[in-house]
Amino acid sequence: MSRTPARPPCSPSSPSPSSSTCPPARPVPPFPPLRVGRAGGRLRRAVRRRRRATAAGLAVVAAALAVGGAQARASRGAAPPVAKPAAVVVRLVSAPVRIADAATVRLLRPGDRVDVVAAERTGPPRVVAAGARVAEVPEPEKGVGDGGALVVLSVPRDTARALVGAGAVARLAVTLC
Repeated sequence: MSRTPARPPCSPSSPSPSSSTCPPARPVPPFPPLRVGRAGGRLRRAVRRRRRATAAGLAVVAAALAVGGAQARASRGAAPPVAKPAAVVVRLVSAPVRIADAATVRLLRPGDRVDVVAAERTGPPRVVAAGARVAEVPEPEKGVGDGGALVVLSVPRDTARALVGAGAVARLAVTLC
């Protein structure tokens, strides 16, 4: 086995450039220094700035739509929305009320809403309870003539007092709501 002689490595100091297999030397062009590891931070900052700008733009659009929607409702003649106060818990009580017309009471069913009107001889009729819920309609009593009929209403405590007082001095009637 014959061995081939090893070629000399490429180096600029080789004595004969024609016998070397290296390409000719070229000058290196100037370039800015490389900064490793900072480009990712720049990209993150750019994305963060874009998110902030998008969020600010969406906030401005939402505010403009809210103002524009209120103006559009106002221009159509609709009343602007009014903030409702917090609902107050009202405790309801059951108030038995004798209605003058027994036939009217037979038309009522539990869950109906009625207005109770007091008719006095000396003055105009007045509404004692508005929108009272019918809780119960007891069976009509046997042997009672023109005494009317009983109905149980679910009303606030103050309204129950007014119903009892009105029932003592006036004839009560109901109207369905």
